[in-house]
Amino acid sequence: MRVFRGRAASIDADRDVSARLLSAAADGEPAVRVWIPHRQVAFGRRDARLEGYDGAREAARECGYPPIERDVGGRAVAYDGETTLAFTRAEPVADFRTGSSDRYERAATDLERALRSLGLEPVRGEPDDSFCPGTHSLSVTDASADGQRDGRERKLVGIAQRVRQDAALVAGIVLVANRAELAGVLEPVYNALGVSFEPRSVGTVADAGGPSDPDAVRMALEDALVGDARPSVTDVR
Repeated sequence: MRVFRGRAASIDADRDVSARLLSAAADGEPAVRVWIPHRQVAFGRRDARLEGYDGAREAARECGYPPIERDVGGRAVAYDGETTLAFTRAEPVADFRTGSSDRYERAATDLERALRSLGLEPVRGEPDDSFCPGTHSLSVTDASADGQRDGRERKLVGIAQRVRQDAALVAGIVLVANRAELAGVLEPVYNALGVSFEPRSVGTVADAGGPSDPDAVRMALEDALVGDARPSVTDVR
């Protein structure tokens, strides 16, 4: 399995690396990448159709987060450029009309295993009014920024999928730390979009009792997504 490590020099160059994963998978070689993207707010295609999209992009810029539009996923997500992780796993497909549910299930199971290795107890699903709401999410309960147990469920993982005729890409986001800043960026963005959002629904690995070091989380995620396959590492430049 090809394993891509590192971050490219720019947002556009970074997106090109993700395209390389799909190309590798289309050629019959599965590929995995877990990394820290550049600071940005990545909007989904549904966001772009909303009347408030231009205002949401401006809100992101005012927070110091360049706005982009991505191919995978639903609503807006924010990467702080320092602790927020993205992950992708690409694999060949024989029939693009089948297998989506299985790919989601394997990815969720692998991510659960990674988070448990870091001392967390993830649950499937998400609280109401979460960022990038969707069916395939992982949350933690009883987590809070000040360490006090309040029984609130908070989302820290979102999973999406892109399928083409010869390959499929399961991708997503994992929030490691910096909860307050990320929630503070997403709130005006979602307000501009006119989409319900509860800042207290944002969770991170660190606030759930896990490590705040993104590299420790990255390694756990990479190990889980690679599984028993033999990795062949490619450094991203």
